[in-house]
Amino acid sequence: MRRVTYLKRSEFIVGLVKALRGLKRDMLVLVWLTRRNGKIADYLKAHPMKKLQLGTSNNILEGWLNTDIYLNHDSVVYLDATKRFPFDDNTFDYIMCEHMIEHVEYHAAQVMLRECFRVVKRGGRVRFATPDLRVLLALHGTEKTDAQTNYIDWAVARFMPEVLECKEVFVINNFFRAWGHCFLYDQETLYHALYTAGFRDIKFYKPGDSEDPVLKNLESHGREITEDINQFETIVVEGRKEK
Repeated sequence: MRRVTYLKRSEFIVGLVKALRGLKRDMLVLVWLTRRNGKIADYLKAHPMKKLQLGTSNNILEGWLNTDIYLNHDSVVYLDATKRFPFDDNTFDYIMCEHMIEHVEYHAAQVMLRECFRVVKRGGRVRFATPDLRVLLALHGTEKTDAQTNYIDWAVARFMPEVLECKEVFVINNFFRAWGHCFLYDQETLYHALYTAGFRDIKFYKPGDSEDPVLKNLESHGREITEDINQFETIVVEGRKEK
């Protein structure tokens, strides 16, 4: 009886802690929302070329309106990219997003892409960087390249040092479950996602590369891992809203 009572009390305490954390988060969002309109207005007034970053995290880009759902910096503006954006149609010249689209479900990503299409100007471009599913699944091949072997060894050493056998299987499984990943894209699926949202002139690049100088050398994920690993695992897509 005492154990049952203790368990109920424990569950109550755990629930209370979760509720308090949720309340704290809600209060922060309210504060961020009260400041948002002013920050957006200041940015749009100050910048002739308007550039929007979604999922900024710590990659603060000069001259961009940096937004995120979690704010690590005072200059970042609160924006839930899976809901309607707080911008008029045809507002931005460029939109970029690095290693964020894989953290939302596919249907939510489609909402985000349609909103990007709505708020980017005619002739404007969007750029998304995300892990490449094709590269990840290829790790399970019988014969591996040096790059694949290096990637597997790096991932195990950093995230699963206890794994000694069948390393590629653990690396693949971990990638699907870890870091809040919800949906991983290959090139075909990413192309389809942008095309369905309305974008054309869809092209693929590696991190840092672009035919448009404004979109070169924007990604920061390589600083969090290593640039060699980032180049190996990441696919970048750009699309244009036709004039």
